[in-house]
Amino acid sequence: MNAREASSGSGPATIKAGHARESQGMLLGLVGVVIFSLTLPMTHIVVEQFHPLLNGLGRALVAAVPAGVLLAWRRERLPTWPQVKGLALVALGVIVAFPVFSAWAMKTVPASHGAVVGGLQPLCVALYAAWLSHERPSKAFWVSALAGSAIVVAFALQAGGGRPAAGDLLMLVAVGIGALGYAEGARLARQMGGWQVICWALVLCAPILLVPVGWLAWQHHLQHPEPVALRTWLAFGYVTLFSQFIGFFAWYAGLAMGGTARVGQVQLLQIFFTMAFSALFFGEAVAPSTWLYAAAVIVTVVLGRRAAVHTALKPARAA
Repeated sequence: MNAREASSGSGPATIKAGHARESQGMLLGLVGVVIFSLTLPMTHIVVEQFHPLLNGLGRALVAAVPAGVLLAWRRERLPTWPQVKGLALVALGVIVAFPVFSAWAMKTVPASHGAVVGGLQPLCVALYAAWLSHERPSKAFWVSALAGSAIVVAFALQAGGGRPAAGDLLMLVAVGIGALGYAEGARLARQMGGWQVICWALVLCAPILLVPVGWLAWQHHLQHPEPVALRTWLAFGYVTLFSQFIGFFAWYAGLAMGGTARVGQVQLLQIFFTMAFSALFFGEAVAPSTWLYAAAVIVTVVLGRRAAVHTALKPARAA
């Protein structure tokens, strides 16, 4: 019995509407995960020519342009001060920490190896959801979440060639702080809307990023005057428009609709989408055992969806 069925006073129509909303949230979350699944491979390409800081901060500064245009076109009202404080946490996690530290990690470890630690992110998101959104997952949910994370980490270790590397510490920082940005963004999305959260976070960060990104770009030009390869520009375009911008439209909306802890578990599948896209676009071989691992993870996600996740009786405080 899930959380909606466990709550008192829920009639059949309410339960059915809740199921539909949760299913839509899971679908939107899956769309976000598919978009994010190319982030690490594309970042690996970008940092072959760009400094990790230039990639991590530069992509956010460029993404702030379409974000500002969209907000102005829609004439969105300014966020309140409490919302601004929440947006600062979002920016810390998904605009600064994850892009910068994951890019630094990609200088020392391959994208598939970085997924060893990346497999822990859904578990971190669930923990932050319990803190920020007052979600109370049941024991069955935590068992499913732990099992799913263990399967992903085991697969990543097997596929990545064994023991963790030094770059995994950077990925651990990226995942730990990035998950905070996911959970806080989901909380704000219930007040503001999913796409508004990432747009405001990008726009509010832009003035702060302008000077350091300009200086980094100038230093790159002085040290590497040769033209940047088209392959690098295309990869940078992807992490800017899709990883840093469009992907969050679906991701935050999905987390807000289906529950942060529950929908966050869909990200366990990200490594398998990454492997599939690596085979499709980069010609990397994918072992048949990959799909067995993927099937096992899908089972944990389904079990997690069926497990109860209780929420606080009071909704998130409107700012």
